[in-house]
Parts: sequence; structure tokens; C-alpha cells
Amino acid sequence: MSHHHDTNPHFLPRPRDPVLEFPSQTPPRRSRPPSRHHVRAPVVVDVPPHGQTSSPHHPSHVKPVAPFVVEAPHQPHHGSRPHSESQTHPPHHPTNIKPVAPFVVEAPHQGGRRPHGLIHAPTSQRTKPVTWLVGAMCMLFWILVIVGGLIVLIVYLVFRPHSPWFDISTATINAAYLDMGYLLNADVTVLANFSNPNTKVKVDFSYAILDLYIDNKFIVTSYIPGFAVMRGESRFANVHMVASQVALSTAQSMQLQKQIEQGRMKVDIKGLFKARSKLGGIFHYSYWMYAHCQLLLSGPPTGVLIRKKCVTKK
Repeated sequence: MSHHHDTNPHFLPRPRDPVLEFPSQTPPRRSRPPSRHHVRAPVVVDVPPHGQTSSPHHPSHVKPVAPFVVEAPHQPHHGSRPHSESQTHPPHHPTNIKPVAPFVVEAPHQGGRRPHGLIHAPTSQRTKPVTWLVGAMCMLFWILVIVGGLIVLIVYLVFRPHSPWFDISTATINAAYLDMGYLLNADVTVLANFSNPNTKVKVDFSYAILDLYIDNKFIVTSYIPGFAVMRGESRFANVHMVASQVALSTAQSMQLQKQIEQGRMKVDIKGLFKARSKLGGIFHYSYWMYAHCQLLLSGPPTGVLIRKKCVTKK
């Protein structure tokens, strides 16, 4: 249909005629409703404990969780809203995100059993009086140990105690002969020397015995009464040992007879002592001492000491 002007005057509108307007038959375009994006929460897989398996078609440890919905903001469509309306409403941050209740992921329980409820917060417990008492006793014990160690260290540094030692000053063999070829009769005298090398410590001997051995054969023993050795001094004890009718073996008899003929007799003296050291007038401690002396004597009846070797230890 052309839009040129009509030249017929009968079709021209007159000023008094009304003007009729017809609405447009084309319906207005509607804006697209806002779309909602339904986002489902991920499915949490409860891993079974070590050593247990589940069916691949029916997993028993899969727990669905309630979905949560996030609404996206309305996006303007071109052409659906007038240009003026899009300019009057400035863009803003989305505020229509609906919070959903949180979901709980249950950890696998060892042993194949599930916990009866959720994880509970630890409850405060009061310490029992017995625990406090045991702790106090342990602390007191360690304090006593530390204090005792310090006292012992200080006393040792002040007194510097040393162990006494034993020695044989002289020895004589008055008689040694075999009766019936295997019964020994002997008479030996030794001068024992007990020395105290300490200048601040006194030593008391409450128990002292000496044993005589010939060719590793026990012959006789002798007891020494208790005595005290002052600081830095030595105490001598004359010990007389007599053996009568001591049976020897054939080899021992032959060996002893050979030594008597050669004029060289080997004798062993072994001692056992119980000593006590006094540190000042308060502290003291007791201990055992062992002594071993190897003697070489000349032949009887005037046998004298030729050589010796003594060792003393605790």
C-alpha cells in the first residue's frame, strides 16, 4: 500500500469529523520469566573401612544429602524492557541467594560399626584427688633424689674419700712337711698391713679374715678382731696360721714336696674385710673389700718372704 497523498477532496478529513484510532493487532513481546538454576549438592560417599567391600550396584555407604537451591539474579533481555527502565535501575549485587541448612559428612567408623550420633564436644572432667596425691608424691620423690645427689656430690668434693688397701709386710714359714706322704702340717706367720690413705676420713674394720692357700688348695683360715685406722695411718696385725693333717691329692703332694726340696714355696693369702668410712661426724658408708696376695717364700724351717704381689679391690 502506497503512502502518497490523496488528490480526491471527498476523502480528505474535515475538521469536525472525529478521528478514530485502532489499536495494533500485534501483541507486545513479553519478557522471559527469570530462570532458576537448580543446583544439587554433591553426593557424599562414605568410604567403608579397610577390609570391607560393598556391592557395586547397591552401595551401602552412599548417603544422599538434601539439595540446596541458588537463584540466579534476573538478567535483562534486550528488547523486552524499554531502554529508559534499564537505565533507571542500576545493577546491584544478588541478594536472593537462599541459605540452606548445612549437611554433615559422617566419617567411617573402624570395626564396621557406625556411631550412634554426631560428634560431641568433649566435656570437662575434674581431676581426681588420688591423681593429685600421686603426682605430689612423685614430685617429692624426685626432689629428694636431686637434693640427695647434690649432698653426696658436695661431700665427695670436700672429703675426697679413697679406699684403704691391704698388704703383707713380712711373712715367715716355720714348718711345712708331709705326714704319710699326703697329710700336710704347716706353720705360717704373716704381718698384715691395713693402710688408710685418706687425710679427712676414718676407716673402721669390723670383720676381717685371712685364708691360706698352697697350690690353690685351701689350708687354714684366721680371724682378725675389729679395729680402726685413723686418718693417714696404717695398722699392723700379726697373724699366726697353723694347719694340721690337711689331706692333699697325689699331684698336690708331689708338687709341694718338690718346692720344699728346691727351697721355694708359693703361698697365696686371700682376705675378706668389711670396712666403714666416716666422713666427719655425720656421714658414713660401709662396703666390702677383697684382697689377694701372692707370696714366694724360701724353704722351711727358716723360710722368709722373697717376693710378693697384692691386689685390693671393693
